[in-house]
Amino acid sequence: MNPLVSIIVPCFNQAIFLPEALQSVLEQTNKQWECIIVNDGSPDDTEKVAQEWLSKDIRFKYIYKENGGLSSARNAGIKTALGKYILPLDADDMISNNYLEVCLLEFKNNPHSKLVYGSAIKFGAVNYPWNLSKFKYEALLQNNMIYCSALFKKDDWSLIGGYDEEMKFGFEDWEFWIRLLNHNATVLKCEAAVFFYRTKKNSMITILRANGDLTKEIRKYIFDKHRDKYTLLTDYEQFEQNRVLVKSLNNLHISQTYNSLIKALLKKVYIRIFKFKI
Repeated sequence: MNPLVSIIVPCFNQAIFLPEALQSVLEQTNKQWECIIVNDGSPDDTEKVAQEWLSKDIRFKYIYKENGGLSSARNAGIKTALGKYILPLDADDMISNNYLEVCLLEFKNNPHSKLVYGSAIKFGAVNYPWNLSKFKYEALLQNNMIYCSALFKKDDWSLIGGYDEEMKFGFEDWEFWIRLLNHNATVLKCEAAVFFYRTKKNSMITILRANGDLTKEIRKYIFDKHRDKYTLLTDYEQFEQNRVLVKSLNNLHISQTYNSLIKALLKKVYIRIFKFKI
């Protein structure tokens, strides 16, 4: 019998954390899974660790490939996946033991959904609940509020051509969500904390955020690639200024008296920044 969910675990220089990620998979209350470990040309002990887990449970599988980046590794794993649903899981993160159970129930009750995920907790260098903004597609076009380990259908991955393998320095999951979803898509977020995101002083995302020029370059790449989803009346520089303005307004601690005024302003800004196709 084919698994219902294929969990894809790319690994590059994360062998030290890999056992914790795989243990969180092994403990799932829903047993209808396979877990594909993708060694993205890692020079550390990734293969040795993976082989140990292959001997523990036949549902663990292993792929080696030349280094090509996170998008390439995810795509390689998903291509061989047998499951109807896909769950990407980075090798240094973890999921709760009921992650699959909770998310699959949402898909069962809402079969036309495009994406299901849950609340999250950051741990490691910092430890606190991850305050994820509510999903709205127009907000997603500005900033990503969905972590990489959300559940989606393999058929939808195939339909949009998988992850963009040109994106090797970050934000590849954000760009994937932009293509996968639209303003009519049903995206479900469970209240249960089911995802644990490891924070480190030096990681791909912290390095990216510290490099303003690279961050701007990747944002512009996404903007240019999906220009049809943004207004044609603005260039990237104007869009970036508007994005920062909207984000700043959203973060303001304002009195209730001014709430309606701010919301009205935001609505006008959104209308000017975005256009949508039905």
